[in-house]
Amino acid sequence: MRFVFPPAARAGDLVGVVAPSSPFGREEFWRGLAWLRGRYRIAASSGVLARAAYLAGDDDRRARELVAAMTNPEVRAIVVARGGYGATRIIDRLPWDAFAAAPKWIVGFSDVTALHLEACARGIASIHSPHVTGLGRDATPWSRACFLASLERPRARRVWEVEVVRGGEARGPLVGGNLALVEAMASAGRLAIPAGAILAFEDVTERPYRIDRMLTSLRLGGHLSRASAIVFGDFTQCDPGADGRTVAEVIAERTRDLGVPVVTGAPFGHGARNDAFVLGAEAELRGGTLAIG
Repeated sequence: MRFVFPPAARAGDLVGVVAPSSPFGREEFWRGLAWLRGRYRIAASSGVLARAAYLAGDDDRRARELVAAMTNPEVRAIVVARGGYGATRIIDRLPWDAFAAAPKWIVGFSDVTALHLEACARGIASIHSPHVTGLGRDATPWSRACFLASLERPRARRVWEVEVVRGGEARGPLVGGNLALVEAMASAGRLAIPAGAILAFEDVTERPYRIDRMLTSLRLGGHLSRASAIVFGDFTQCDPGADGRTVAEVIAERTRDLGVPVVTGAPFGHGARNDAFVLGAEAELRGGTLAIG
């Protein structure tokens, strides 16, 4: 499967900033927005700062904001303010057919995985990347450089060194994101993994037994059997419980009999390093090296 790449962004392009998930701290948001404004024009509504308990405003507000960004012909990329929770509540309200006809980059991670997977189901590439708040809070110069490279040179090749759990070689489009969201989309009947894809997973604040449950659910649903390889990123604050079982042990045990290469330690997720990369890009795994693009 070959993914459609939206047009690459350029300095001075219009970027839509949206909040389809949880609310966020204003200081880190303003810092991230200021950095973006140093290179792009920004389209954002005042509603982006709304709060409704654990959501960035009610469903109508968040959907309306995202629809406007998806259908604005001047917007080159849609950058999400923060993850958290909420995107799955509005994905069925979004104009996916119109978006597929004139695609643009969806940029973010974590809860944004729901939007990435909707784009993936339509064969449209997107960008797994820090959010606006992450760019303002703790992004390193390297992280920001990866962000710009993914937006402006999405077909450029990048190489990661990873840790081998099960060796081998594989080639296919790189898809996935947050493991909990991938499983949630599967349970909603909205997960479409391309045959031969290299799956990328990360997560945060999940006990190892929950990681086990998610991987087991995806196995039972036949989703992991479509993969040519699995790449695990950072599993932040996913510490063992009293039983001592680690995420690394769960990953090794739950993927052992899949018959595909499995690697860990890829530099993306909720940890200190979250390199931006293109979901839908062709990737090649050879032993401990993953080349993307």
